[in-house]
Amino acid sequence: MEYRSYIVYILSNRNNTVLYTGVTWNLKLREEQHKTKSNPKSFTARYNVDKLVYYEQFFDIGEAIEREKQIKAGSRQKKLDLIAGLNSEWRDLYKDL
Repeated sequence: MEYRSYIVYILSNRNNTVLYTGVTWNLKLREEQHKTKSNPKSFTARYNVDKLVYYEQFFDIGEAIEREKQIKAGSRQKKLDLIAGLNSEWRDLYKDL
């Protein structure tokens, strides 16, 4: 049996001023969609949010969605603390996928 994983991720823009949190089962494909602005009217396209700065992996979609909601409900500072713990240099982690 093959297990699918689910990824909760945070994106930012070039200047690290805008944050976006999402969930997906295919992070590489989803990030390519953000980078190519496949939906030009989306929040991420309008604000040039395409730099992957944080992610967490789950094997249960319910847990992933719950975590996404938890991150979204948290303060900006909590998001910054998450990013600092994984990626203090704010590198684009897409290059590591």
